[in-house]
Amino acid sequence: MPDINMADPCSFSCVSSCVTKHLNLALALDFERRVIRGKVALTVEALRDRFSTLDSRDLQIVSVSANGQAARFTMGPKHSFKGTPLDITLPFDLSRGQHVIVEVTYETSPSATALQWLTPAQTAGKTQPYLFSQCQAHHCRSMIPCQDTPSVKHTYYAQVSVPKDLVAVMSAMRDGQEVDPQDSSRIVYRFRQPVPMPSYLIAIVAGALESREIGPRSRVWSEKEFVDKAAFEFSETETMLKTAEDLAGPYVWGQYDILVLPPSFPYGGMENPCLTFATPTLLAGDKSLSNVIAHEISHSWTGNLVTNKTWEHFWLNEGHTVYLERMIGRSLESEQFRQFKAMGGWKDLQDSVNTFGANNPLTNLVPSLQDVDPDDAFSSVPYEKGFALLYHLEELLGGPEVFMGFVKSYIQMFAYGSATTDEWKNYLFTYFKDKVDVLNKVDWNVKTTKLQKLQKPPNLTVVNPRVYDTTLADACIALSQRWIKAKDGDLSSFKESDVKTLSSHQIIEFLSLLLQEEPLPLTHVKKMQQLYDLNASMNAEIRFRWLRLCVRARWEEAVPMAMKMATEQGRMKFTRPLFKEVFNFEKYRDEAVRMFVAHRAAMHPVTSGLVAKDLKLDANTASL
Repeated sequence: MPDINMADPCSFSCVSSCVTKHLNLALALDFERRVIRGKVALTVEALRDRFSTLDSRDLQIVSVSANGQAARFTMGPKHSFKGTPLDITLPFDLSRGQHVIVEVTYETSPSATALQWLTPAQTAGKTQPYLFSQCQAHHCRSMIPCQDTPSVKHTYYAQVSVPKDLVAVMSAMRDGQEVDPQDSSRIVYRFRQPVPMPSYLIAIVAGALESREIGPRSRVWSEKEFVDKAAFEFSETETMLKTAEDLAGPYVWGQYDILVLPPSFPYGGMENPCLTFATPTLLAGDKSLSNVIAHEISHSWTGNLVTNKTWEHFWLNEGHTVYLERMIGRSLESEQFRQFKAMGGWKDLQDSVNTFGANNPLTNLVPSLQDVDPDDAFSSVPYEKGFALLYHLEELLGGPEVFMGFVKSYIQMFAYGSATTDEWKNYLFTYFKDKVDVLNKVDWNVKTTKLQKLQKPPNLTVVNPRVYDTTLADACIALSQRWIKAKDGDLSSFKESDVKTLSSHQIIEFLSLLLQEEPLPLTHVKKMQQLYDLNASMNAEIRFRWLRLCVRARWEEAVPMAMKMATEQGRMKFTRPLFKEVFNFEKYRDEAVRMFVAHRAAMHPVTSGLVAKDLKLDANTASL
């Protein structure tokens, strides 16, 4: 049950008045007009003697009814990122505890922020259009009028009508298909989600999709051009699922499928229940980027089963998920590997803090999002600062097995619900009641807000050999230091064999270490290319860091390669920094803007909005 005193600054919905228990969706996808014609029936329980507001954004509301009777509705003033409150007046009195079915008939806007409509030319197959949604954090309201807050969880059923050459999938169990009774050129796909979940996890995809079985409860979905490559890349999914269950408890969602999206998908992955979304930049051909899948699998417990109550507590989702992801890595690889990944994560955190500025409130573990767009707050801070806190607590409280026992218990305690940082902390003190003296020594004010005193990760760079192993990092550190200290006359000492024994993870770490330093001289970067041929790498994580290094060294030949990578795929982790690097190369600043303007229409709306801000463009300039 939502905490009735907990207001969500990113939502108009008043969860103290009523809560949604179930959604019944009928959606018809119109690719020509780029809209969804929808009807949603919300089963709502009254907590007080009145109904309240729903969230909406750029929706055209056709009609509203309650228990079959017409209901009056008004649209409030439009807010820049929260959208428009949909105020509904019921035609009858409602008493606390009663349920009412509110049905809204509506149509989405072609510019709905949750949806990206792709032309056939933007797909791999080039023959059929494609649609995908991305509702996290607050975009579901542009696809469905709803209580768009993670403090409310509901089940859902959906019927989706698409042209017969397309396949539709959702974040739910598949429940059959039939020819659309209203139009024989279309098919209706049915879905059911019996596990209560927040609105941001509703997801829909339609395209020329195929699937392959990759395990007893898993299939991989994509366009046929990628499907076999994806099946190979994600063949260890069942092993990861079983490992996660051993750590965190039973997997409750039934199916665990993976969908590989077109390149414009803005994230590495998205943990939509039953159907993880994955970027095609993971298809490296060597399974080296499978930690993204370990991360999304982990969300099945931390994020989807136990959810942050508002986006201010996003670290509860992401910090615990990174912790669990690295515990899976520990089980499948080694404790050394977990420590190595923790070091890399700390560097990512330092990069985010440097980007925001150390005193920016968005570097707080629990930032205030009053009048802040959650998209603007997105960074590695909740992931890596959250993990650093949990890792610190693990060390104080008895090691990974002991602390994983707490994480599993926390999941059981808050399963099917939502939590705040205070609720998490109170449960931590209850669980470790015999170690309260240790917990009281933690500076909680610093930890839950600034964490600024942690200039170094707790017991990470301050090496304690009993608990910390730098074996995998040592080779990366040694090689990066050689390059940093080398004079032009020393370049002949480097050999092609320097990187032959390094894993993909270690090459990524080597490049990350170089990116933390002053730019290398151009002579060094050219020599590195001559010996290591990093231009030829198909691993997106390696290529991304290498191209940043080249642009920083002012290697002009790298600029078109960096712009190509920034525009050929749309994963924000890669696209935003690459644009920024070229923009900061004074000679090519106008080129960065020109490339953005030329490619903006093909970008996901969230990506294009944030890149425009990065390039200091206002909305008008950016759409020229």
